[in-house]
Amino acid sequence: MKERFDAIFFDNDGILVDTEPLFLQATKEILATVGVDLSTEVYHDLTMRQGRTVFEMVSAKGISDEQILEMRAVREVRYADLIRAGISVLDGVKETVAALKGVRRTAIVTSSGRMHFELIHEQTGLLPYFEFVLADGDYTHHKPHPEPYELAAERMGVDPARCLVIEDTERGLTSATEAGMACVVIPNELTEGANFPGALARLDSMHELGPLLGI
Repeated sequence: MKERFDAIFFDNDGILVDTEPLFLQATKEILATVGVDLSTEVYHDLTMRQGRTVFEMVSAKGISDEQILEMRAVREVRYADLIRAGISVLDGVKETVAALKGVRRTAIVTSSGRMHFELIHEQTGLLPYFEFVLADGDYTHHKPHPEPYELAAERMGVDPARCLVIEDTERGLTSATEAGMACVVIPNELTEGANFPGALARLDSMHELGPLLGI
């Protein structure tokens, strides 16, 4: 497997950094203000599996699009505050990306907005290990659409068939495989109960990626 891949694309939230619970917390708080009790199971199904928005639940209650936009803005501020309070790099990440430096070309492909992404990585020291970042706003269609990973391969100038994606969600896996790439899944606490058909491998932590690649 060592020679199979020319490039490795990493998701961000839930793969490099432990931010998924913070985003869920901010989302649950804002939905509760209009009487929507968002369970972890529903959040997982809508966002992490299907790539849909939980604000569909708000719209179904007759809340106007204008108010939903305001709610989204409040959620973004709250999420930013939670990030500033401190985030954690996931176990094995720093060692793995350091080992890959100069051995495999790497980039980050995330659904995170630039503002939140930059707040996160002010704390991590990880960005020098990656060639570039594609975030929300850099592409038209979000995961599970293949466009984010197709664009990453195009920008790097590599064959999608020789790219490996590291993801934690079903929507990320779908995005990668529909872009013609292999995908290794490392579930987090929000996605560990999910099925990942078509994944090249399912790992317990980032520590297992280097040995899998022979690095």
